[in-house]
Amino acid sequence: MDLSIRNLQVSVEGKQILRGLNLEIKQGEVHALMGPNGSGKSTLAYALMGHPKYHIEGGDILLDGTSLLDLAADARARLGLFLAFQYPTTIPGVTLADFLRRSISAVRHAQQEAPSEPQRNGQAKSHLMPMREFRRELLQKMKDLGVDQTFARRYVNDGFSGGEKKRVEILHMAMAEPKFAVLDETDSGLDIDALRIVAEGVSSLTGPNLGVLLITHYQRLLNYIKPDHVHILLDGQLVESGGPELAETLEAKGYDWVREKYAEPVA
Repeated sequence: MDLSIRNLQVSVEGKQILRGLNLEIKQGEVHALMGPNGSGKSTLAYALMGHPKYHIEGGDILLDGTSLLDLAADARARLGLFLAFQYPTTIPGVTLADFLRRSISAVRHAQQEAPSEPQRNGQAKSHLMPMREFRRELLQKMKDLGVDQTFARRYVNDGFSGGEKKRVEILHMAMAEPKFAVLDETDSGLDIDALRIVAEGVSSLTGPNLGVLLITHYQRLLNYIKPDHVHILLDGQLVESGGPELAETLEAKGYDWVREKYAEPVA
């Protein structure tokens, strides 16, 4: 199974950001996507998940051969795609336990009932997991990932620190058991201890049934999560791909050499 991005062209508010991006991620692989600010990394993440602000001007996104372009974000999630946000949203009045129970129930019901017939109208019937089963699984995942169990009774991300919000994102991913996960700058705003804890949580979830697109600015996250492939995004296009050594080169030399190598010639 693979997540295939083919000649993807995306615009935001009339400005083209991605200009023909091609990338294929197989289950079991970890791909790191790096690039300077403004190169289009977060645009790719939101476009993959179907954010309405990001307009697909051309190309396609295929998950196991199924085009995602006509699907709403929740339908993409039910097919097995997950996005961990750079800036997780606070949801006052909704407890983390209730949010996760409803989210995971919708995904699992869709996968069990009709995995080949994604709902395109963004509407899913409510089929909640039995509370005892959900609670048992949630508490075990919290224990495995080092998430404080009292968080289950708190409103989603309300009053959480940056590191706590990112841990909750990884908890959500662990419960959702996606086929492919896009992690949009999971290391953003974390101190070294929080980074290590979050990275260890991600690493514990990687394996043959999960493909990961790890979007990051810095090598430091890759010290904990070892990628199979590293790509550099510049001005909306993938310009370099390689192994982990490519990230080490960026750490040592920055992005200037990439800009110089791919600078458009002056007429």
